Amino acid sequence: MDFLNIANKSFLVFGVANKKSVAFSVGEVLSEAKANVIYSVRSQARKEHVAKILPDADIYVCDVEQEEEIQKLAEDIASKHPKIHGIVHSIAFANYAAGPQPFHETRKADFLQSVDISCYSLIAIAKAFKDLLDEKASVVTISISTTKMAAEPYGFMAPIKAALDSTICFLAKSFSSFSQIRFNSVNAGLLKTSASAGIPGYLDYFMFAEQLTLRRRALTTKEVANMAAFLLSERSSGINAQGIIVDCGMSVNYFDKDVIRKAIGL
Repeated sequence: MDFLNIANKSFLVFGVANKKSVAFSVGEVLSEAKANVIYSVRSQARKEHVAKILPDADIYVCDVEQEEEIQKLAEDIASKHPKIHGIVHSIAFANYAAGPQPFHETRKADFLQSVDISCYSLIAIAKAFKDLLDEKASVVTISISTTKMAAEPYGFMAPIKAALDSTICFLAKSFSSFSQIRFNSVNAGLLKTSASAGIPGYLDYFMFAEQLTLRRRALTTKEVANMAAFLLSERSSGINAQGIIVDCGMSVNYFDKDVIRKAIGL
């Protein structure tokens, strides 16, 4: 029995960069369930790279900073796919080229570009694909487990993820006026991805977070992908406008006695 009931349904996945990407894992899980997976990447060079690891995939190019490209993407996909049953938004960008900076030194241009790519793009995509989405489609974005912790290397991306978390609520409410389309997020704990590798000092934070998980083993992209697939499926039909935390129990374990002993040198 196909528990998720997504076989032969079409899903659009944004954000594959390589095999370590959350979006790549989502595509794998959907493909394993016999779904039809469509990919969108940000550049022609990225398409050529992704085509090597997904040789039979249907891959489109769309720079989400350009709204006209999002609209063209919707038109191009509509010419081949009459209905889309779900969208995965796994897109985030922050310019860390200057290295770690105090939060109050955040450059306006960097902050606004990050908002555009990491948050506003979800609104623009939802608008462009509104008429192509199935009446009961599901849209899933990838967020972070908490935006309340001031992790210095992550910097200005955390407030932007907070905006993304709020955005799913407003999109869910807005779309409810004419459809049953749902918007949710997978709020993931720390992951080892190529994107996270670009965050200054991230590895130390990742290793610390791994010790805080209840199982003492880090969250994997496959586990995040499994939750995304569930949220895309009709099995999650009662979940809307929610952020589902997937962090292996880290958020309840900040006062783990063994980690505390190590931290204070006992």
